Amino acid sequence: MTDARLRRGRASLALSFCAQGIAFALLVTRIPAIQDQYGISDGLLPAFLAGVPILAGVGSVTTEHLVKRVAPSVALRWVQPLVLLALLGVAAGDRMWQAAVSLAAFGLAVGGLDACMNMLGISLQRAYGRSIILGFHAAFSLGGIVGASLAWVGAHWDLSLLVSYLPVVLVLLPLCLAGSRWYVDGEAAAPEAASESLESSESDSAGGKPVAFRLLLPLCLVMAFAYIGDSTVSNWSAKYLQDVLGSSEQLSTVPYNVYMVTTLLGRAAGDHGVRRFGAVAVVRAGAVLASAGFAVVAVAPGPWVGMLGFTMLGFGLCVIVPQTYAAAGRLFPHASDAAIARLNVFNYVGYLFGSPLVGGIGGAWSYRGAMLIPMVLVLLTLVYARSFGAEGARYGGGHERPRTVDVG
Repeated sequence: MTDARLRRGRASLALSFCAQGIAFALLVTRIPAIQDQYGISDGLLPAFLAGVPILAGVGSVTTEHLVKRVAPSVALRWVQPLVLLALLGVAAGDRMWQAAVSLAAFGLAVGGLDACMNMLGISLQRAYGRSIILGFHAAFSLGGIVGASLAWVGAHWDLSLLVSYLPVVLVLLPLCLAGSRWYVDGEAAAPEAASESLESSESDSAGGKPVAFRLLLPLCLVMAFAYIGDSTVSNWSAKYLQDVLGSSEQLSTVPYNVYMVTTLLGRAAGDHGVRRFGAVAVVRAGAVLASAGFAVVAVAPGPWVGMLGFTMLGFGLCVIVPQTYAAAGRLFPHASDAAIARLNVFNYVGYLFGSPLVGGIGGAWSYRGAMLIPMVLVLLTLVYARSFGAEGARYGGGHERPRTVDVG
């Protein structure tokens, strides 16, 4: 595999991550407008919102079986346009059944998209022989900031969803299709080995470990814990700052923006940290920092201290999810696609349960006390930190070091 081909594959996949960040942010930040356009009641809205991550989990599981027949690059090439078209479908309808169909299509497609992007990201990381996965997730964070900014413009100018979404889709769709010609799949195992490695009862020939869910479970728990923390910030930071810490409505919108920026900065620098200190140390530091951030938020006397806590959360949580995918790839080097697809389901498990968990505890007890729940869960990552060094703390350590290429 040539150095130029790897560089093109890396750039095209980063574009895919960025486009996904834009699309996802455009959807979630305009939920009130979607609700108004379709006349969805407050009582029915949670069912619509819950359906997206549930179907995304289905899409991820389906992708595991799909990539047994076609390469992940092929699946990604076609599933990303489906996400963008489903987003446009959400904007174009006016009847409730149309919203249900479009959101269902978005959920199924986004599950496959997330799985495929991380499959390719891990295979590229293996080809590079050093940590690069955080850079892809930094591109997603950048896309999220761009998407949220575009959504703000649409809301500020009172633009319809179709007027807001259509130009974005018209730009991203051809870009993603053009970029998809440079996707790079990892070096495939022999068909017989790949087939055997996908069965949970078989052994992984490289690692000598059974490809069983019990081995993947620690990483699945860490993924769920991280997304419980992430959904707490995205869904409750504004309410917490305004209702609990007494900020103004305008100031209450700042923590999530700060969180997104710190996530971008942390991921942009995170690969260097993994190369220098190893994945185990970086994940441990991230878990401690994120837990400390929740503690600061819980005891904050005012909004500015609360924003300090949310800033700590961004820097802490941002490294955990990408390194969880990387650890799954190291744990099952000949079955990384299947492992990533299964692990990806717990992305949506955490997102699905995080917000209701914090909201339920906050309503029944106190929102300050509710912040202690994600704090404890994220701190539990320390118990499973050794799972991130399945083949040595630094990428490629332990058993057999992958080929390192001199590419940018």
